[in-house]
Amino acid sequence: MLPINETMGQYSELFMLLAAGTYTVAFIAFAWDLAKSSKTLRAVDLKAAELSGAAAARVPVAAGVGSSAGAVDRAGADVAGPAGRAERPTSAMAGAGNAAGIGQTADGDMRYAAERRVPARVAVALTVLGAAIHAAGVITRAIGAGRVPWGNMYEFLTTGAFVAVAVFLLVLIRRDLRFLGTFVVGLAIIMLVAASVAYWTPVGHLVPALQSYWLIIHVSIAVLSSALFTLTFAMSALQLVQSHRQKTIAAGGADKLGFMRLVPNALSLENLSYRINAIAFVGWTFTLMFGAIWAEKAWGRFWGWDTKEVWTFVIWVVYAGYLHARATRGWTGTRAAWLSIVGYLCVVFNFTIVNQFFNGLHSYSGL
Repeated sequence: MLPINETMGQYSELFMLLAAGTYTVAFIAFAWDLAKSSKTLRAVDLKAAELSGAAAARVPVAAGVGSSAGAVDRAGADVAGPAGRAERPTSAMAGAGNAAGIGQTADGDMRYAAERRVPARVAVALTVLGAAIHAAGVITRAIGAGRVPWGNMYEFLTTGAFVAVAVFLLVLIRRDLRFLGTFVVGLAIIMLVAASVAYWTPVGHLVPALQSYWLIIHVSIAVLSSALFTLTFAMSALQLVQSHRQKTIAAGGADKLGFMRLVPNALSLENLSYRINAIAFVGWTFTLMFGAIWAEKAWGRFWGWDTKEVWTFVIWVVYAGYLHARATRGWTGTRAAWLSIVGYLCVVFNFTIVNQFFNGLHSYSGL
């Protein structure tokens, strides 16, 4: 009979596999929602264009009729709908108070509309199910290890993926961020696959330096901050695509990315990304501070220029620069998006390359 820790470890791996499978189906559902909704919006545009053309054809006939011209104009307006309808059709997809910008139907405030997008609802339900299974995997890993499950890269990656999805689902309660589903769930799948293939580590005890209550404080805040940075990375990437698309449409070019009409305009994405980055930055500041306190408890010094410490500080500097540049120097638009993306790439580099290839006091990859 296997010991309890090995049994729980096997259960954890099974739950992780099931969670990855469920996330994959949810990813397909989110992608299906974007494709189906984009097709529906194109059909609405074509119908609106036909009605607008028919209304425009009636105006010259009534131009010389005198008093009857106003009646015909009103009739034409009733048929054609509001000006610019071909760009912003009044449909269930648009929601109330649409101010998303050129070629947009998504609500700039990311509020829920009254429409019934079945694929999106199915995708969210599957994501919730996947998160529940994922939570079971994290919990069984913790029970098997007899401690919090973030003592090595495998555990940090699986727990980080869960927290990223959980934060996404929590934000969904207040904001309609279903357009981020393919990005967030896709990243969670990549993280789980990477954890299982490249960073798998059997259940075991912690090295002495990690056997401290500071592990719970320091690493939990780092995981939560990294999850928030994951959301802003996805939003910044979409912001760049949306900004390019809006400029193309404004210049009279063809809209080749119709599914992006379900995504809020670039300014709305940038504003929300800035707010979330500000929250995550506060968390990363505490990560840096608590890490220094923990280092003093474990090694007798607050700072030792260890590679991991240096890159944690580099990440703090990049995001501090991002917040400062956007708030006081007018770094908005694509420059702010790129700086946010650079910050997240530093987070990824710190977790992967630094943990694997740089020897130091923080070499806890478990590999």
